[in-house]
Amino acid sequence: MEVVSYEKPYEEVKDTPLGIFVFEEDFGNLRYVGAFAEKIENILKAENFKGKEDTIIKIPLLEDDTVRTFYIIGLGKKDKAGFDEYRRAGAIFVKRLKKDKILSACAYAGDRLDYKRSKAIAEGLLLGNYSFEKYKSKKDEEYTSVQKVNLYGGYEEGIRVGKIFADGQIFARDLVNEPGNVINPLTLAQIAQDLAKEYGLECKIYDEKQIQEMGMHALWSVGKGSATPPRFIHIIYKPEGEPKDKIALVGKGLTFDSGGLNIKTGEYMRTMKMDKSGACAVLGIMKALALLKPQVEVHGIIGAAENMPSGSAYRPDDIIRTMSGKTIEVDNTDAEGRITLADALHYASNLKPTYIIDMATLTGACIVALGEYTAGLFTNDDAFGDKLLEISRETGERMWKLPMDDKKLREKLKKSDADIVNTAGRYGGAITAAMFLEEFVSEGIKWVHLDIAGPAYLKEEFGYYSKGATGFGVRTCLEYILSIDKGT
Repeated sequence: MEVVSYEKPYEEVKDTPLGIFVFEEDFGNLRYVGAFAEKIENILKAENFKGKEDTIIKIPLLEDDTVRTFYIIGLGKKDKAGFDEYRRAGAIFVKRLKKDKILSACAYAGDRLDYKRSKAIAEGLLLGNYSFEKYKSKKDEEYTSVQKVNLYGGYEEGIRVGKIFADGQIFARDLVNEPGNVINPLTLAQIAQDLAKEYGLECKIYDEKQIQEMGMHALWSVGKGSATPPRFIHIIYKPEGEPKDKIALVGKGLTFDSGGLNIKTGEYMRTMKMDKSGACAVLGIMKALALLKPQVEVHGIIGAAENMPSGSAYRPDDIIRTMSGKTIEVDNTDAEGRITLADALHYASNLKPTYIIDMATLTGACIVALGEYTAGLFTNDDAFGDKLLEISRETGERMWKLPMDDKKLREKLKKSDADIVNTAGRYGGAITAAMFLEEFVSEGIKWVHLDIAGPAYLKEEFGYYSKGATGFGVRTCLEYILSIDKGT
């Protein structure tokens, strides 16, 4: 979908449906439509539409025997409306346009929009227009989706960057939504190679033999129970000239998780195609970086595997030597993500970045703690974690920082015949999983772990999220990388 800035007065776009963003009980933006403003405001009062956030109303009016269509979209209270309210308003508008099978429209949110509001609205419009219907046989051949939205007074650079952010998130959504019979470790590696070739990135793929030769026996152990062998993916963005800093993004890449020998029940195995969400977010970010071109070196690291039960699958009680040399005792084969991340985080540490962010659909415990819409954030550096939290409040990707300082919880991981055990009991499970990961991050590297188990995949749509994959984490990580580039 195209989002473009325009400056035409109302009279010159009156043949196109128009969306007007209004604040709660403050309909000042109706001034854009001149004489129609009073009529629309009277209808809003009659319909008891107040402009609360996440609300929309359609108003058709007659003008010279022609029906003019207006959509009024609520932003909520003016003093509380942040960038995410504009983002959600854009999504709600475009979703209604899709429902009404409208190809193009105009939007008015003020006379002169700044960079951030233009960016947020563009993101919302594009994300709200998303749907995953690739495998549906019956499709509307006459209508697919909204093709163009003209944003009055839009800041062109904000729209451009917003489109890149949204496209990166949509790319991640598409990959996560693909089923396990389409995306497996081999095909995910090929997608990474194709992405690198198309966008001028570097990419290294390590096969199962090389994985073992490098000492990545953690990744190998998880993946060896499947007929499809694991792959290790390293995709690199390097700017021209001297980079301002270096960051590694590590994504959990379980293309399907059956639980292994500790097999999941059918209810919990369903949707486990989403266990690659962290890896797909990394690929979406790398795609966007190739277009944004920040002066920051970024390494995308993915250990891709299927966790399957078979005669060659790893077992409870197995002791695995990782790439770092540390050993892991397997308590539960369904806590496999952290095992694959052990090798990935050590590999990332060897690159000597200043920062590491890992994203993983890691624990059900995090969903119990925070619900389905908020990611858990864990860090070894409070300033780094707090900066990501600050950015997430603008991006709308909800995160909450959980503690890492409970020594008694940490001790439970050490009660093992190996250096560390992969689970430490039910209570505090998201925290002990993060503590496990921290064991494989080298000293001196600033690290954040995002447990995205809740918000990575949704059962119902809301705001700019559709049912299914969300691409959670893409926009927050991109904003953080841009902040390094800008020195903010």
